Amino acid sequence: MTQRISLTRYLIEQQRQHGLIPSELRLLLEIVARACKRIAIQVNKGALGEVLGSAESENVQGEVQKKLDIIANEVLIDANEWGGHLAAMASEEMDTIYVVPNRYPQGEYLLMFDPLDGSSNIDVNVSIGTIFSVLKKPNDDPKMVEPVREKDFLQAGKQQVAAGYCIYGPQTTLVLTVGHGVSMFTLDREQGTFVLTQENVRIPEDTKEFAINMSNMRHWDAPVKRYVEECLYGKDGVRGKDFNMRWIASMVADVHRILSRGGVFMYPWDQREPNKPGKLRLMYEANPMGWLVEQAGGAATNGRQRILDIAPTELHQRVSVVLGSKNEVERVTAYHLEADAQR
Repeated sequence: MTQRISLTRYLIEQQRQHGLIPSELRLLLEIVARACKRIAIQVNKGALGEVLGSAESENVQGEVQKKLDIIANEVLIDANEWGGHLAAMASEEMDTIYVVPNRYPQGEYLLMFDPLDGSSNIDVNVSIGTIFSVLKKPNDDPKMVEPVREKDFLQAGKQQVAAGYCIYGPQTTLVLTVGHGVSMFTLDREQGTFVLTQENVRIPEDTKEFAINMSNMRHWDAPVKRYVEECLYGKDGVRGKDFNMRWIASMVADVHRILSRGGVFMYPWDQREPNKPGKLRLMYEANPMGWLVEQAGGAATNGRQRILDIAPTELHQRVSVVLGSKNEVERVTAYHLEADAQR
């Protein structure tokens, strides 16, 4: 019988073999995983737990919050504030950063999260998830302990030390990278433990699937229209092969599909809000997902440059996203750069 490897054992082995995970980071990731198990319980209760529906409030982006958005946000804060591993947290659902209270020891890491991605799917029982990203707190003077500031979070995605998501679907699956590939863990509900079920996840460089909200087609920029139209023409067009379109309206579910079998996910800039560079959040969604995809052999850009190279200027900064199978992402990016050169 194959011996099962728990998340804890996996993290310890990563620490020993590759030196990638200091003990404080390992404990932080275990606490995040435990919080995700608590969120999974709430999600699974659904109407029985009276957690469905709107909370009759809006977050900082002006989006209507669901009851589960607020519950998941509180679970992550309550689980992580006291362990001594974090200096502060930032969430898509909070206006500004949450500094660990003085009554608790303060660590050297910063945690960012989208507590429940895909909120529009909560009430219709479609897969949703939690996305998280970990950074190290900058320290200009190691001899002094400086208070945490919002600008400490404004680091490019390539500075991440860990990133992942937990998807709440037919199985509850935790997907994680610490900079040495991507691994997946499935929650064994009987044991209450995340168990390693796949290592070295790889995204095929080519694909026949794309994910985009086609209802926005009339608002897209020319390079995105060009790419999608070529896909729609199938084997009778310049691509010479038929494509399928998939769209779940939950980034975590669409990216999970791409990690599992390939594809390209696009949430581009469009003309409805021309002054905004995109819809998705750079810090809570694009950076952690972009790093996971890159670690699995894929690519992630904003249509023009690598997402992980973008220097953030705002905590809730938005960005266009093109990620997934490497060759398709490079094609979409090339179309944008070509259009820019002709303007």
